[in-house]
This record gives sequence, C-alpha cells and structure tokens, in this order.
Amino acid sequence: MADSEPIDSDVDLRVPAQRTELAHHLLPVLGVIALGGGLGGLARYGLATALPTPPGHFPWATFVTNVSGCFLIGVLMVLVTEVWAAHRLVRPFLGVGFLGGFTTYSTYAVELHGLLRPGTAGVALLYLGGTLVCALLAVLAGVGLTRKALV
Repeated sequence: MADSEPIDSDVDLRVPAQRTELAHHLLPVLGVIALGGGLGGLARYGLATALPTPPGHFPWATFVTNVSGCFLIGVLMVLVTEVWAAHRLVRPFLGVGFLGGFTTYSTYAVELHGLLRPGTAGVALLYLGGTLVCALLAVLAGVGLTRKALV
C-alpha cells in the first residue's frame, strides 16, 4: 500500500491480511497525533494564561478556544477534502492532534459545573447555550468562508 493511500477505517482486526495494513501505518499516525496534540495543548494553555477567568465569571478563554477551534476544523475539512492532495498525515496532525489538543470540551464541562451555583446560574446557562450555538455556527462559517475564498 502506498504512503499516499489512507488507512481503511473499516479494518477488521480478525482478518490477518487487514491487520498488516495497520501495522505499516499506525506508528506514524500516532506520532503526528501526539505531536499535534502537544502543540495544540500548548496553544490552549497560552490562551488560558492570556485570558484568566475569575471564579463565577464567564470563561472567555475556553469559549474562544472552542469556538475558534471549531472554525478551524471547518476550514481544515474543506482544504483537505476539496483543495489539497494532502499527505495522509496532515489530517491526523492538524485535525485530531492539534485541534483536538487545542479545543477542550472537558474543561467546558468542568467550568459549566462550577458555574451551576446560586448567583451564577444565569452565566452557566449563557455559557452552556452560547458555546454550543457559537461552536456549531463557527464550523459552518469556517466551511462557508473557506469555500467562498476558493472560488
């Protein structure tokens, strides 16, 4: 199998011939995901450091991180599926690795839980709905604006 061919997502590990497909491709994919995830996590840490959130206030750093990450996923998916003949490791590095390490829905859940207290429940509801709506709109905007820019 050539390096430019993607790994079949429907590999049946019970079939020896299909297991060898994973053996030849697994380590480079895991390596770029790990590298991208580390870099994405560092970028998220930098943003969280730049925009600290006092207790009981709207967590802007996590909101901006998740919404911008969703926008970039929309851009990336258009580029790698419609424009580039990208190397097979580009999507795992950027999409799963970097943007997966950058966005943080676990922190979103923890911050949301912390806001569910008397006096901050309104902020919690705004954060809950605002993040979901804005993240979805960001993906759509990323896809739409990228396609428009390419015309």
